[in-house]
Amino acid sequence: MNESILYPLFFTPIYQYRLWGGRRLTNLLTEPLPKGPVGEAWILSDRDDYASVVNAGIYKGYTLTQLFEQYPESIMGKLAGQFDRFPLLLKFLDAQEVLSVQVHPSDDQKEYIPKGDTGKTEAWFVIESGPKAKIYAGLTPGTTEQDLRKGLADHRVADYIHCFVPKPGDGVFIHSGTVHTLADVVVFEVQENSDTTYRLYDWDRTDAKTGKPRELQVDEALACIDFNLTDIDPVKPKDITTGKVIREEYFNNEHFIMWRMHTTDKFTVGAEDEPRILVCTEGNGELNFNGTKYPVKKGDVVLLPAEIGVINCIPQGKINLLEIAIPDTNK
Repeated sequence: MNESILYPLFFTPIYQYRLWGGRRLTNLLTEPLPKGPVGEAWILSDRDDYASVVNAGIYKGYTLTQLFEQYPESIMGKLAGQFDRFPLLLKFLDAQEVLSVQVHPSDDQKEYIPKGDTGKTEAWFVIESGPKAKIYAGLTPGTTEQDLRKGLADHRVADYIHCFVPKPGDGVFIHSGTVHTLADVVVFEVQENSDTTYRLYDWDRTDAKTGKPRELQVDEALACIDFNLTDIDPVKPKDITTGKVIREEYFNNEHFIMWRMHTTDKFTVGAEDEPRILVCTEGNGELNFNGTKYPVKKGDVVLLPAEIGVINCIPQGKINLLEIAIPDTNK
């Protein structure tokens, strides 16, 4: 194909085994889960090892990587040339059990980032919370490296991490350098396109597949911690409602901007000359583009290429829809 004829692009989720996972992603996604604990569904990924595949239309079977390389201006618009690959990685997480206590490096900590990767700032939107739900985010004020090393020796690392009980609709911003973990929740995660994680502590458990503890990277994790990032609580969304369409801005940083719309009324999504990503967390509706209707249901992720511009979303009943933008790094 010499030129693109792009449209709203839907993708098949990529399931990932995780020892802390469960089966609750069946409540979100129609694609059957593999056997065993499923901790993650990568729903938009431009990674060498796991690239998302378009599941409908003339580009069915194409990967996001192929489309990004073949049609960079059509996909990215005014952002074309700013990134070597699609800059965000989107996931659903089912943390049936608690994840390891971990930290991600910042973009400027080059010595702790594998070649070709970046730092990792991320954010969570809570979809479901269980009876043992808990989010750990940020250290308790005054915690030092010596405190954490002692906590490791005493198996009491959690004593030095701020925690709270999350509820559906909470948004949590995890800047690179933040010590964090979560348990008994299903969340949507948006992050830099990076897979660099350093485990500080794993609750002294063993991996059922190997019968051995998972590897820790204590020195690297400690080196990447920003000890000023303490007491991280849910964000307070900024209300930018217009008319009957409730619209809230959850996150706005140098890597991503995210809004939530929840309404029964028609509203617009997308933007002129820049890509947008839509994630439906509740309800269903349809997108209208170029005379064609594209049904959207709970669990769907949709990439709106830049060349599409602004289009209408028409809910069928009430819909909860997340919209994600990529900031212009040239501004």
